[in-house]
Amino acid sequence: MTSYSTNGSAKPAEVLSFDNTEVAFRHSSNAELKRAYWLFRIINVNFLVKIGPPITNFAVNIGLPIKGIIKATIFKQFCGGETIAECDATIKNLHDGGVGTILDYSVEGEDEEAVFDETRDEIIRTIKRATGDPAIPITVFKVTGVGRFSLLEKLDAGATLTAAEQAEWSKAQQRVLDICQKAYDAQVPVMIDAEESWIQLTIDALAMDMMQRFNKEKIIVYNTYQLYRHDKLASIKADHAVAVNEGFILGAKIVRGAYMEKERKRATEMGYQSPIQPDKQSADKDYDEAVRYAVENINTLAVVAGTHNENSCRLLAELMDKQGIEHKHPHVYFSQLLGMSDNLSFNLANAGYNVVKYVPYGPIKAVLPYLFRRAQENTAIAGQMGRELSLIVKEKKRRGI
Repeated sequence: MTSYSTNGSAKPAEVLSFDNTEVAFRHSSNAELKRAYWLFRIINVNFLVKIGPPITNFAVNIGLPIKGIIKATIFKQFCGGETIAECDATIKNLHDGGVGTILDYSVEGEDEEAVFDETRDEIIRTIKRATGDPAIPITVFKVTGVGRFSLLEKLDAGATLTAAEQAEWSKAQQRVLDICQKAYDAQVPVMIDAEESWIQLTIDALAMDMMQRFNKEKIIVYNTYQLYRHDKLASIKADHAVAVNEGFILGAKIVRGAYMEKERKRATEMGYQSPIQPDKQSADKDYDEAVRYAVENINTLAVVAGTHNENSCRLLAELMDKQGIEHKHPHVYFSQLLGMSDNLSFNLANAGYNVVKYVPYGPIKAVLPYLFRRAQENTAIAGQMGRELSLIVKEKKRRGI
């Protein structure tokens, strides 16, 4: 296992500003800035966000010509393109600003074996595209992209699989192994995304197996921990103890989480304790404790801090400087979503930190669920959207447009 030296950076965290709109929007043309302004104005109208998904789905399904409108607006803001090749301009634009790309094939909700094979092959294509290209330092996939959700649900519940289901599960495991093996061969790290709590135990076990196989010398595989769950800080520490004991690096992508309403609803309906934290303050506390834990164990734990929270970003930057950890340390990445929080991404990159953006791509119809979640999540965190809009308005005024 590699040990990394630490040293300071020329731009200390205490001078880091997330209000510098010139840096934040340097990569955006006047037309792109205006588009973002109007899009976030519309997203802030809850009524439109609620009626938009069913109307849009209906229109797409009956063949109304609205794909062009979607592609030119919400798709263009939050996605890189419909194919890997279409993402090239976004990849270059981000890289010019010092920000890396995570190509995220965002097709969801499929359950056919042939589609799972196609998705595995597409994920491997993202790894091939990333090979040798510093503009794409990390890749990602979901286990439900290569295996049936209800099968994972049965495994999590501890139910006995039929012979056919066992064969199906073996194929799903092989697809995960194929992806991680390709990542290892190419020396391109890959993250396994977190999903719903009632399939997560199975995903966690798979991820630990892959890390044990491929993270002996350097970081290749990451698991994802959702800190809006009250048990996940303990999971990070327990998994790290296993990693140290067995001689591999734990890869931990830490996020707050993406399924809160669904999780609480299911827990209420089925009569079990919700896995979600009692309040936002508890999630924030655990998230920042996970940041501290990662920094304290930097040689044996690699972290991708997936967050749009300014306080958490500043905390990680300050802790790195306090510990003398170089900004380009390969075990620390900041991560945000394309089209959001550019004030964090580009100002962190400008200060010399490793930063990556999730760049979703895929056919417009297949990516619609992702896009609708972005809009709905944005209205759910009105403070953040107000922040996005205020920064865009500030930059428009600075440019005089």
